[in-house]
Amino acid sequence: MGDDILSLEAIGMTWDADRGAGRTVLDGVDLRLGRGEAVALVGRSGSGKSTLLHVAAGIAVPTAGRVVLVGHDLGTAGEEARTRLRRDHVGLVFQFFHLLPHLSLRENVALPGWIAGDDHARTHERADRLLGRVGLLDRAGDAVGRLSGGEQQRVALCRALLRGPALVLADEPTGSLDDRTGREVMDLLLDLTRQEGGALLYVTHSRELAARADRSWLLVDGRLRAEAAA
Repeated sequence: MGDDILSLEAIGMTWDADRGAGRTVLDGVDLRLGRGEAVALVGRSGSGKSTLLHVAAGIAVPTAGRVVLVGHDLGTAGEEARTRLRRDHVGLVFQFFHLLPHLSLRENVALPGWIAGDDHARTHERADRLLGRVGLLDRAGDAVGRLSGGEQQRVALCRALLRGPALVLADEPTGSLDDRTGREVMDLLLDLTRQEGGALLYVTHSRELAARADRSWLLVDGRLRAEAAA
């Protein structure tokens, strides 16, 4: 496995498999990500892209195959252990931001550190450094409801990177943004993840944005097919 951050080996996922004829969404998926590497995942709506991210994060348990995250076999870990591994090693970015409107920018970014019990002063310093890198430090005390969609996604990126995760998983991170803002956010996501030394796996409907990755995969009938190199 070497320096792999994430290793998916022969992953299968069949919904309602215990009820007889289930629906297979993943079928023998193999995928590896190394430190500093960005991989894009494209495919039709309902093709299983989000399910694959959930499997990688330990949110969903596959019906077949093996998931190894930073050297830990998620298949042998219980739910509490998977939650702890996700908290300590995975940053999540969503299409619709999932920010808390009653908290400021700084507080939204700092939230994972508070939950993990990290030192508050250091957590806030880290939050401010990240906000500075996305051009929002001067608004750190503002309520997030005053931000545009692109600015809210920048805050969400900072939150995902707060604890220096080895793996960042992004599910359609530009899907609710216009094309120009989406490209800007994608630039930030790629640049920040690479600068932090993590690995990035992101789902996108845009072949243009997928081409920004080091590798791009198409998910069809539950299986991965290699796209043209970026």
